[in-house]
Amino acid sequence: MFDPRDPEFLADPYPYFARLRRRGEVHWHDGLGLAVAVSHAAASAVLRHRGLGRLWSDAQPADRFAAFNMLHRNSLLENEPPAHTRLRRLVSTAFQRGHVERLRPRVEQLASDMVAGLTRQIETDGQADLLEHLAQPLPVEVIAELLDVPAPDRPNLVPWSNAIVKMYEYGAPDEQRDSAEHAAAQFARYLNELAGERVRRPGPDLISDLTRSGLTTDEVVGTAVLLLMAGHEASVNVLGNGVYALLRHRSQWEALVADPGLAESATEELIRFDSPLQLFERTAKEDVEIAGYRVAQGTKIAALLGAAARDPAVFTAPDTLDITRNPNPHIGFGGGIHYCVGAPLARVEVAAALRALSRDLPGLRLAGMPRRRAEFVIRGLRDLPVTTASPA
Repeated sequence: MFDPRDPEFLADPYPYFARLRRRGEVHWHDGLGLAVAVSHAAASAVLRHRGLGRLWSDAQPADRFAAFNMLHRNSLLENEPPAHTRLRRLVSTAFQRGHVERLRPRVEQLASDMVAGLTRQIETDGQADLLEHLAQPLPVEVIAELLDVPAPDRPNLVPWSNAIVKMYEYGAPDEQRDSAEHAAAQFARYLNELAGERVRRPGPDLISDLTRSGLTTDEVVGTAVLLLMAGHEASVNVLGNGVYALLRHRSQWEALVADPGLAESATEELIRFDSPLQLFERTAKEDVEIAGYRVAQGTKIAALLGAAARDPAVFTAPDTLDITRNPNPHIGFGGGIHYCVGAPLARVEVAAALRALSRDLPGLRLAGMPRRRAEFVIRGLRDLPVTTASPA
């Protein structure tokens, strides 16, 4: 079994997953305290089985994590039918009022502008951090545009999101948990005020649509926080992990440069090849069987999305990066009733960034080895130094 804190495992978890798949589709993990599904079929079943759900349990002690718990109790991600059905219908209706198409030209412009900034930094210093200049700011700017967060307030969004998501890691120390609660309280207070402002003066943004949808104020706040955290963290790490993979597989980068029309299929392959979210939990609402493994009522099982994405039973040459891969039935956006509501916007973001990079920086190369984040569940890099200099 793997140790989610082992640097060797964090550097490349996929050989560990392959060994587990060869032994069986579902395994008990003592360290995580739950079963893990490692095949594509078993992980898909975990995500879609109606006997398994997202049953929220407050972080304890509950009074110490009041804001964190409030955000999650009111999130569609942490609710099951009938509450989830109502939330999903209202949020989806608001989200689908043309917001993705409304933002598409703006996303393309943001990506182009940020790649221009990356280019200037490379010209000045000989290299630059792609995460700092593109992967990190692009998703938060897109979500800020979606919610119409005033420009002076936008620098607060990433620190809040980064602090809150640390709570999802197994064995998070008290300092990280307290920081998550502090950020959740600040974020909730800010969005509460913003939602109140949109009730008085609605606009074309998503928060205005959510406030008119029938959601409570806490549900509007919980939805907005979910969109930022899920949208920001996933897109940052798809771009970071993905560009790193492309630059290590030079033929694939050159194929994208030669044909920018591959940006959409490349987006799907980058999500599959090095999943930004490695694990997603479900709790048994009744006794359930997944691939012959019994999950007792009240116990948890997780879909190991990274393991499912390299299953040779579904993907030909799964350890090969192939940006033309078709079909590509990855489950990187989840599945079942909790399928990511923001997936269409995330796809637009990543494809726009890939087009801008391949068009404006065709000679992009690694300028050094990136540093990897120490977390397992949310897989990503701390930096990605790049240059356009020719290799020695």
